[in-house]
Amino acid sequence: MTALKFNPLATYAALAAALLIATPLAQAQDKKAVTPAEMNYQAGGSPLSTEPMYQSSNPKAPAMTVAEFESARKIYFERCAGCHGVLRKGATGKPLTPDLTQSKGTDYLKVFIAYGSPAGMPNWMTSGEMDEKTVDLMARYIQHDAPVPPEFGMAQMKQTWKVIVPPDQRPTRKMNNFNIDNIFSTTLRDTGEVALIDGDTKQIINIVKTGYAVHITRTSASGRYLFVIGRDAKINMIDLWMPMPDNVAEVRIGLEARSVDTSKYKGKEGDFTDKLAIAGAYWPPQFVIMKGDTLEPMKIVSTRGMVVGTQEYHPEPRVASIVASHFKPEFVVNVKETGKTLMVDYSNLDALKVTEIGSAPFLHDGGWDSSKRYFMVAANNSNKIAAIDAKDGKLAGLTEVGKIPHPGRGANFIHPKFGPVWATGHLGDETISLIGTDPKKHKAYAFKEVMKLKGPGGGALFIKSHPKSTHLYSDTPLNPDPKLSQSVVVFDIKNLDKGYVTLPIAEWAGLTDDGAKRVVQPEFNKAGDEVWFAVWSAKNKQSALVIVDDKTLKLKAVIKDPRLITPTGHFNVHNTQHDVY
Repeated sequence: MTALKFNPLATYAALAAALLIATPLAQAQDKKAVTPAEMNYQAGGSPLSTEPMYQSSNPKAPAMTVAEFESARKIYFERCAGCHGVLRKGATGKPLTPDLTQSKGTDYLKVFIAYGSPAGMPNWMTSGEMDEKTVDLMARYIQHDAPVPPEFGMAQMKQTWKVIVPPDQRPTRKMNNFNIDNIFSTTLRDTGEVALIDGDTKQIINIVKTGYAVHITRTSASGRYLFVIGRDAKINMIDLWMPMPDNVAEVRIGLEARSVDTSKYKGKEGDFTDKLAIAGAYWPPQFVIMKGDTLEPMKIVSTRGMVVGTQEYHPEPRVASIVASHFKPEFVVNVKETGKTLMVDYSNLDALKVTEIGSAPFLHDGGWDSSKRYFMVAANNSNKIAAIDAKDGKLAGLTEVGKIPHPGRGANFIHPKFGPVWATGHLGDETISLIGTDPKKHKAYAFKEVMKLKGPGGGALFIKSHPKSTHLYSDTPLNPDPKLSQSVVVFDIKNLDKGYVTLPIAEWAGLTDDGAKRVVQPEFNKAGDEVWFAVWSAKNKQSALVIVDDKTLKLKAVIKDPRLITPTGHFNVHNTQHDVY
C-alpha cells in the first residue's frame, strides 16, 4: 500500500474533518471537546513497553517488519495503552481492534492519528509529538492483532521477592532521633526512588531505591513501615525504625500497577494491624494479598469480569485505588473498567469472602470522608463520585459532578450550611465539587453535590485541606497554561463565595532554568500549619519543594537538592497513617 503523503498539512485538514465526522470510531463519549489537560493525563506511559510479547500473523493486516512492529509496540504502550487498553479492547478510549481498524484502512487511520478527535484522541502529528513516519507506523500497527503481555502468577512473584532484613533482625525499638510522624516520602518519578525528608529540619534523610515512577506511599497502621509501589508493580517496604530508614523487603506483583495499602482493623474479629499488605495491578488485572512484615505473596485474585450496567465481559479491568477499612477486616478494592468496588474480607485467606458493589465504570482514586466510614471514589470518565459505605457494605450514593473528577484523596472540611463535605477537583473543567457526607445530621445534603466552586482551569490533580486549617488548596499541573500549572489556588473555607487567591509557587522556588515547573500535590505536615508542594520539571532540569505557611499563605522554605529529580507526589507519615486530608 502506498503511504499517504502529509504535505502540506492544510491539504488534509478537510479530509481529516470529514473522516472524523463520518465515523463512529471518532464519536465523542460526550459532546464536549477534550481539553489539553485531559489529553496529557490520558496519554500516560506504561512499563509494559519493555515486556516480551507475541506478534501474531494476520493476513489482512498491512505488512510490517519485526523491527517496525517492535518499535510501534513500544510507542503504543508509552503513548496509547493508558487510554485504549493493553489489549486495545478500549478503556477510557475507544477500542482499536483489527475488526474495527482494518475496515478503515491505513490512509484513514493516519489522518485520525495525525489530527486527533473530539473524543479525546490527541493530535499526535500536528502537535509535534509524532512525525509522518511514526504516524504511518502506528496506523499499520493497530491493524494487527494486539500482542498479549505475559501473565504474572505466584511463581513469577516469588522470583522477585526479597527479604533484605528479616523481621527478627530488625530493631525492636526506634533507633534514630527523627520525628517519624513528620517525615515526608517524596516520589522521585524518573529515577525510581523516594526521598525521605525530615519535616522538622527540612533535610533529606535518605534517598531510597524503589520501582519506577512510584505512584503512592502508604503508612502501616502502626506508623513504622512505609509501603511504596511503582508503576512497574514493584513494592518496597521501608522500616522507619532503622538507624537510617531503608528497604527491608521488596516484591513485584505484576507488570504494571498503581495501588498498595496495609491492614488497619483492630476489633472483635482480631487485631490485624500491620499483619497484611495488599496491592492491585493494571496488568495482569488482579490484586495480591501479602504478609505485612515480609511482603511474601499469599493470595492472588483476578478482577476480570463483567462491566456494571452493560454486563459485558471486560478482559483487563485494572485495579485502581485500594484502602483499608476501619470498620471491618476488609480491603476496599476499586476496579476501574468494570466499575466495581470489592470489599475483600481478609480475616480468613483460605476462605476469602468478597462483596461486590457496583457503581459506575472507570473507578479511579479517592479518599475517606471525615468519619472514615464512606469511601468517596471518582468514576472519572463517568463524571461521578461513588460513596461506598464501609460499615454496611453498600453503595451509599452516586453523585454527578464535573468533567473527569480527579481528587487524589480529596479534601474534608465543615461547611457552615451543609455540614461535613468532601471536595474534588477536575481534569476536564475548572470546577471544584463539594459533596455532603453526613447522612445523620445533614441528611438532605448527603451524597449530593451541594456547591460548585470555580477554580482557575482544568488540569487539576490534587486538592487538600486539614482539620486544623481554614484553607482549601488546589493544583492544576496539567493545565497547558504555565501561569496555571506553575501556581496553586487557595480558598478560604469560611468565605468560599469570595473566590480564590493564587500562590506563585514555582516563582517562589527560585529555579534558574527553563523547566516546566509544574506545581503538584499539596500536602500538610503533621501539625497542619505547613503545606508542601512539589515543583516538578523534567529529568534534566532543576526541581524543588516549596513550603508555605498555612496561616499567612507566605513562603516559609524551599528545598533544593540535585538529588530531587522529578519530584511529584509526597506523603506525610502521620497524615497518611491516619487518613487526614
